[in-house]
Amino acid sequence: MTIDPLNTSDDFFLSPDDLTQDVKKSKPKGRYEPLAHRMRPQRLEEIVGQKHLLASGSLLDRAIRSDTLTSAIFYGPPGCGKTTLAEVIAKTTKRYFRRLSAVSASVKDVREAVSLSTKLQNAGQHGLVLFLDEIHRFSKSQQDVLLPCVEDGTIVLIGATTENPFFALNAALLSRSRIFQFESIEEEEIIVLLKRALKDKTRGLGKFDANADDNAMAFFAMGCDGDARVALVALELAVTSAPKSANGKIHITLADAEASLQKKNIVYDKAGDSHYDTISAFIKAMRGSDPDAALYWLAKMIEAGEDPRFIARRMVIFASEDIGCADPLALSQAIACFQAVERVGLPEARINLGHVVAYLACSPKSNATYTALNKATEDVQSGRTLEIPRHLRTQHKGAKELGHTGYKYSHNYDGHYVAQDYLPAPRRYYEPTNEGWEAKIADRLERWRAQKQDKKKSNSAKF
Repeated sequence: MTIDPLNTSDDFFLSPDDLTQDVKKSKPKGRYEPLAHRMRPQRLEEIVGQKHLLASGSLLDRAIRSDTLTSAIFYGPPGCGKTTLAEVIAKTTKRYFRRLSAVSASVKDVREAVSLSTKLQNAGQHGLVLFLDEIHRFSKSQQDVLLPCVEDGTIVLIGATTENPFFALNAALLSRSRIFQFESIEEEEIIVLLKRALKDKTRGLGKFDANADDNAMAFFAMGCDGDARVALVALELAVTSAPKSANGKIHITLADAEASLQKKNIVYDKAGDSHYDTISAFIKAMRGSDPDAALYWLAKMIEAGEDPRFIARRMVIFASEDIGCADPLALSQAIACFQAVERVGLPEARINLGHVVAYLACSPKSNATYTALNKATEDVQSGRTLEIPRHLRTQHKGAKELGHTGYKYSHNYDGHYVAQDYLPAPRRYYEPTNEGWEAKIADRLERWRAQKQDKKKSNSAKF
């Protein structure tokens, strides 16, 4: 039926079939629906991925099944099922579904959706699920328009965004919505979707009588970077363009998968030796101050689908283990890179990774702090523990009577240094190198250690 959102007649009514009008429109003649669209799950049980959100008995699962879900923000990467879940929620709760894109929608469109939801509720029916894609594209004033209808429950707003909502959305809208963070779909889950599409004769590719090699399916799942839509589009292209064999069947090989995704298969087992060998070569190239080799191994890992957060974590460790005080900025650079990877994501985050890999590879190197900590740890673990000198203990009530006196406050002395013991017995763990900033540290530390030695000699001469 044709719906006039501005119709105010008392006999306004939608049948159950009309409730999902925006979800299940009749297919225009000559229009071809992509496989990714045809294979959208229709029920909660069909959804693959997001187990942390949709596990049986979880908050979101209970809210959907009991129809108590209020407005929500779905935050996550493309192709992870945000739109699909919104449609399933509308079906499950028997609500009308209206989808708008914040890229092209206006305030007028929002108000029309709210008007429609009001009429539905006045007619004794469920209201409307307003799915607002790319909600972060709405300006502050446009987001403000949503507040009253979200507040009073006129609509169930589901906003989808790939941007961090805490940065992209108004605090007022966030306070009225529950945020659910979606994750990229795992490779094993992508393969489940692909196999389902190959077998489904109604919505999928079952009529083609096609099968695919395991390595081809694995390549589709790896090459899509967690985006189920990309994997399904590539599979459909491979099947529909492949020649049939003599028996009328279609067989998809790794070469077909490579051609469909326009990517080459890179030998890289993320759970095996190739994974560990490559990250080892990467670290050793940076340690060896070879930015060209380090960038090559970085590129290989990115193209092979390695988790960029794993790479960034290793860079943070490297900055302290292999550079340390030789360049105090190295750790800051590495941490900034890790944060950029989390906030930006691939493919753009590869630029951040490359920038900091080159910086770390070209930095002066020193493992002096790492070695010093290991020596100190060895002493502690071997039982060579030391008592805390009395003058370093807490100055609580009764400290003077217990002999906790004699501490000298460094800032009261020239150069903000005074020679005094901080261990009851001498230990020497940190031996700074002459590399980078550590050369200055070495000079400074040598002066302080010399002052301490002079004091000890002076005290010995007195006795």
